[in-house]
Amino acid sequence: MNPLRPNIASMAGYVPGFQPPDGEAFVKLNSNENPYPPSPAVVAAILDELGKDGASLRRYPCASSRKLREIAGRLYDFDPSWVIMANGSDEVLNNLIRACAGEGDEIAYVHPSYSYYATLAEIQGVRVRTFGLTDGFRIAGFPERYEGKIFFLTTPNAPLGFAFPLDYIDGLARRCAGILVVDEAYVDFADHNALHLLQKHENMVVTRTLSKSYSLAGMRLGLAIARPAIIQALDKIRDHYNLDRLAQAACGAALLDQDYFRHCIRKVRETREWFSNELRGLGFAVLPSQGNYVFAAPPDRNAKRVYEGLSLRRILVRHFTDPLLAHGLRITIGTREEMEQTVSAIREIG
Repeated sequence: MNPLRPNIASMAGYVPGFQPPDGEAFVKLNSNENPYPPSPAVVAAILDELGKDGASLRRYPCASSRKLREIAGRLYDFDPSWVIMANGSDEVLNNLIRACAGEGDEIAYVHPSYSYYATLAEIQGVRVRTFGLTDGFRIAGFPERYEGKIFFLTTPNAPLGFAFPLDYIDGLARRCAGILVVDEAYVDFADHNALHLLQKHENMVVTRTLSKSYSLAGMRLGLAIARPAIIQALDKIRDHYNLDRLAQAACGAALLDQDYFRHCIRKVRETREWFSNELRGLGFAVLPSQGNYVFAAPPDRNAKRVYEGLSLRRILVRHFTDPLLAHGLRITIGTREEMEQTVSAIREIG
């Protein structure tokens, strides 16, 4: 007898972008990682936590990540009771489904957006409803009142890069009977964020990650901000030691060094605009992006051809087989030098 739940046995699972072995020479533009190292304060904090002999690692970390909640609360102007820290924002997304949606309940999200929502829903055994996009990048056919348990809104959208206007998000929150999760994984590269709307809507949650803008993808750090009642529920079901000592040290140092953070964000945004203009000059259709990536289609809309040509030149970008996305490439913004190399390679490919 197969002991596995049928939905687990049959599911495909989430497939992340290809990760080449460390040390291999690639221009890696396929996972939306930050091209710059984390703040020097992060490295110093990790070494300080380790000490000379690493003795601190024999003790459990602070179970609540209390200091980090306080730091994030000051940074974003919320009481710490509104904040929860997480092992990447994916942990929060998972726990929101666990907390709000039982087997057979419905959640929804925009397609295309973060495909991991579907995997999390399948694990929990909930039903999924997807909404498409209009030509003007609004949600097509969204009801006047959405009765599902959760609606996930990725803004800036991944992989397309556009961000929903704040007044539009405000209206969506009013139309959701359940929770509106505003997934702001890439918002630090954008012109605006939705945090102030949390004061208006009891059913709204904002999630963030330190993987992208703080260069800490390797540490798996994230957070959510919401009304204390929601945070208390998430606290009940998270792993009780979900952030280890080194992750907590790294997170605190990263959030406190806002000067370094702003410096790196500015460089990525400047390079994003330069690269977008270069691609347009080569005839590519490039969507205006608010993330640390662009979605671009070559003149012949044969993105797979360009993807393969770049791969041969050891430049990794993301190509999706989804029919809605197969005509284009999602290209992470690397350093200026990496993007110049990518432009040169695209010219060679033709």
